[in-house]
Amino acid sequence: MVLAVGALAQGTNAAVFLGLPAITPQLREHFDLTLPQVGLLLGAVNLGTMLTLVPWGAAADRRGERVVMTIGGAGAAVSLAMAAVDGPVVAGLALVVAGLFGASVNAASGRAVMTWFPADRRGLAMGIRQTATPLGAALTAAVLPAVAVGAGVPAAFVALAAFTGFVAVAIAVLVREPPWASRATDAKGGASLGVILKDPALIRLSAAGALLVVPQFTAAALMVELLHGHRGVAVGTAAALLAVSQVLGGLGRLGTGAWSDRTQDRITPLKTMSVAIAAGFALTAALVDQAPTPVLAVALIATAALALAWNGLALTATAELAPEGRSGTALGMQNTANYLSATITPPVASWLAATTGWPTALLLAALAAATARVLLTRTPTPTRT
Repeated sequence: MVLAVGALAQGTNAAVFLGLPAITPQLREHFDLTLPQVGLLLGAVNLGTMLTLVPWGAAADRRGERVVMTIGGAGAAVSLAMAAVDGPVVAGLALVVAGLFGASVNAASGRAVMTWFPADRRGLAMGIRQTATPLGAALTAAVLPAVAVGAGVPAAFVALAAFTGFVAVAIAVLVREPPWASRATDAKGGASLGVILKDPALIRLSAAGALLVVPQFTAAALMVELLHGHRGVAVGTAAALLAVSQVLGGLGRLGTGAWSDRTQDRITPLKTMSVAIAAGFALTAALVDQAPTPVLAVALIATAALALAWNGLALTATAELAPEGRSGTALGMQNTANYLSATITPPVASWLAATTGWPTALLLAALAAATARVLLTRTPTPTRT
């Protein structure tokens, strides 16, 4: 039950920070924005999330998951409703606040999975929880454009707010902590963070994760606009292809999680995924201008799916490497690095695509994945049970 509710919360959070790019054309038209400006708007949620991930993780270590996720979900729902007020500045600020509250889900729901499941099932359990991210984004990509076109962008924000509020209630009613869960005893979260920051393996893992977010968010932020604006694919079709890539990426998270459980090794699969992602983006960069549109679409779908499949591995390894009772804080640090990258990537990738061409933006993603593989060379495999 806790896994199901945690996955639902994760998917709902993803509907905001990954699903909103599906209505990029509507956001541009409604707010009269350029491509780099809409990239900044899409990065607003990630900015807010990045600022509070560690405090929410430390709070979950001390107080448990239910209170943290309930407060965060309720705050995110109110903030999303405020984003429906007309004007890009108000919407951007509201999305920042939604990210501030929504960050509670990332560290706390991951901690819940780590405490309820043993090591030989933890990779798959975390994969299920993380699969909710692309599935939530896929469902949003399939539904939200119709809402935005039919009822307007403000209605799309209200729909996201309503479902987020529903999930907050489900968390309050159904989430529980196992009696054997360890709690941090520090009075302040800073002490927990200090312990985490002294571990070089956790630092390298966080940096590698941040680099792997670059291809993930390059694909999420640019795929619809690339197919629609660059190749003339209908916006509904482009959004549907984004949804397909999200579903395949979710299945990939299940597969990599089961793989890591079977081998009891999180790092080797993560290294393999880094190489595959780098190769996929390099190939897509070569195809983006000259290849037939169907060939490009297939390459984009496969590459975007690969760019999603690594995430559960990194989070599971982070929580297993963390000191006892500090998994929430460690996940908060990992996710802070991820969201910093997620905040920067959409505007930078959009700017590169607009000024130097689509291949440059895609090659930057390939370079980031290749660098992540180098960082993982000295990262040990977690051995905690």
